[in-house]
Amino acid sequence: MFIGKVVGKVVATIKHEGLAGGALTVLQKVDDKKQPAGSNLVAMDYIGCGEGDLVLVVEGCSARFACPVKDAPVDLAVVGILDKNPN
Repeated sequence: MFIGKVVGKVVATIKHEGLAGGALTVLQKVDDKKQPAGSNLVAMDYIGCGEGDLVLVVEGCSARFACPVKDAPVDLAVVGILDKNPN
């Protein structure tokens, strides 16, 4: 599990049927100071995050369980949007 910042969306004219209802979101991992920490990644988003949002992301089989479609071909999934940071 890690925190990422949404930097864009992926447009796909054809997606696997297991990805229906979600959006492919481009994000970048951030460190504890909200600074970029690594290259861009693509994650499934079923909750509707927007560009610039800080989000909570799960990886691996946890990402598959976060998707509404059973056995969706997903390795990264957005599971929450961070509203505020006290710092």
